[in-house]
Amino acid sequence: MSEERSRNFIENEIDKDLKEGVYDTVHTRFPPEPNGYLHIGHAKSILLNYGLAKEYGGKFNLRFDDTNPTKEKSEFVESIKEDVRWLGADFEDRLFFASDYFDRMYEAAVTLIKKGLAYVSELTADEIREYRGTLTEPGKNDPMRDRGIEENLDLFERMRAGDFADGERTLRAKIDMASPNINMRDPIIYRVAHLSHQNTGDKWCIYPMYDFAHPLEDAFEGITHSICTLEFEDHRPLYNWVVENVGFEMPPRQIEFAKLYLNNVVTGKRYIKKLVEEGTVDGWDDPRLVSIAGLRRRGYTPDSLRRFVELSGVSKANSTAEMPMLEYCIREDLKFKDKRIMAILDPIKLVIDNYPDGQIEMVKGTNNPDNPELGDREIPFGKELYIEREDFMEEPPKKYFRLFPGNEVRLMNAYFVRCTDFEKDAGGKVTVVHCTYDPETKQGTDKEMPRKVKGTIHWVLAEKAVRFTARLYDNIVDEEKGVYDEEGNVNVNPDSLITMTECYAEPELSGAKAYDSFQFVRNGFFCVDPKDSKEGAIVMNRVVSLKSSFRLPTDAAGAR
Repeated sequence: MSEERSRNFIENEIDKDLKEGVYDTVHTRFPPEPNGYLHIGHAKSILLNYGLAKEYGGKFNLRFDDTNPTKEKSEFVESIKEDVRWLGADFEDRLFFASDYFDRMYEAAVTLIKKGLAYVSELTADEIREYRGTLTEPGKNDPMRDRGIEENLDLFERMRAGDFADGERTLRAKIDMASPNINMRDPIIYRVAHLSHQNTGDKWCIYPMYDFAHPLEDAFEGITHSICTLEFEDHRPLYNWVVENVGFEMPPRQIEFAKLYLNNVVTGKRYIKKLVEEGTVDGWDDPRLVSIAGLRRRGYTPDSLRRFVELSGVSKANSTAEMPMLEYCIREDLKFKDKRIMAILDPIKLVIDNYPDGQIEMVKGTNNPDNPELGDREIPFGKELYIEREDFMEEPPKKYFRLFPGNEVRLMNAYFVRCTDFEKDAGGKVTVVHCTYDPETKQGTDKEMPRKVKGTIHWVLAEKAVRFTARLYDNIVDEEKGVYDEEGNVNVNPDSLITMTECYAEPELSGAKAYDSFQFVRNGFFCVDPKDSKEGAIVMNRVVSLKSSFRLPTDAAGAR
């Protein structure tokens, strides 16, 4: 790791544990529940946990907390594996499932019962809430709290055997109903649920609760540092109680950090699920979402997300980031990697009347002025071109330096052209612009230009152009209205997706594959959509525009 940056508080705590001999290694994990797709906030946890294991020469596990079969799907499992792999976190020989440990969890519960630290309850869910108390009032003991050990063992075995209906019995930890921490007031650790599980089938009709299962999973796998977000801070006493009373000699240590929040985005799984089911978005990987799959499909890179996480930092204090910072990170990444080519999104025809009919010549273009290693390319040029509609005006305002009658501009990488005429359709819309070119003004020759022009516009040769569809994305949230309305629905921005079906690019685009990205001159960075692109029908997603409102803080300049 770089010595230039200060170490975060988690690294300081790990350093202390290693120095004092509490642990002799570092073993971390990322433990998602497979009940939806991951989003940008999960990327922070993945990269933090994997980064710590790598930094200290330890191990990293990907483990699915699949203890709730009501919401889990194999689709989510596969998408999460793909996301974690894409971010660069290596887990290929360390992939686990909570369901792998159901037998051991059951035995751990039996151990607690035998110690007099767990009992079977007959209270309903509503009664348990009533008995639990409030933040200012202690709870009341469950009437079955002092039931005998043998009777509890028998009832728990009957729960496993399927003798009780859902909700008819629960197993509760016997801790302290007067604890100021509500999580310690005899929490439920097993419930009856007659559900088939994606991994274990119909073997079980009782399932462990998350707060019981999670610390056991960490302990079974030899996790040393359980790095989680701040909402689990109040659960830490229960986490420690479980692993200590089940009897682990070297229990894992839970350390909490602040979540990564983005303003004006949708990350809640139930909201995204509703957008998907209503057809508002094109699946969980819609490029307007900040799911990792959506960001990947849009054209974001692992390096850009790593940079974003670095800039966000690791702390105990909750904070929010803005989308412009995420967009800054992808611009900074792509501007050195991508070829810069010409593409026209809103075309009108440009005809050079004095250019020889049927002649095509090659002009030279630099692939990336910021990265000379990407070299140059040959671009076909001829009589009929496409230019952007906004690059011609019949009656221009002052300081408009593009094409208008009588004005001269440079065609990028090619010649000076002067507008001589234009054509309109029956509706008064300009369809063709006519001009003449000066053959003495070809760019790239050693000749001195006979005069200067103030404007340069891009173009593509009509005959050789590659037609494609462009998708221009904006925030799916209507930021003026806020993320959610009074009924809890997402305030959807009606202009979050603009589709342009008649776009043209240089022949360079013809061989593009899924996820290939380019910088389109003046139009932004674009990526080949992997889902909807077909041979001969390319769909390009705009990753990000070229303009940025974000400025990197001076104290973050060296945080790479």
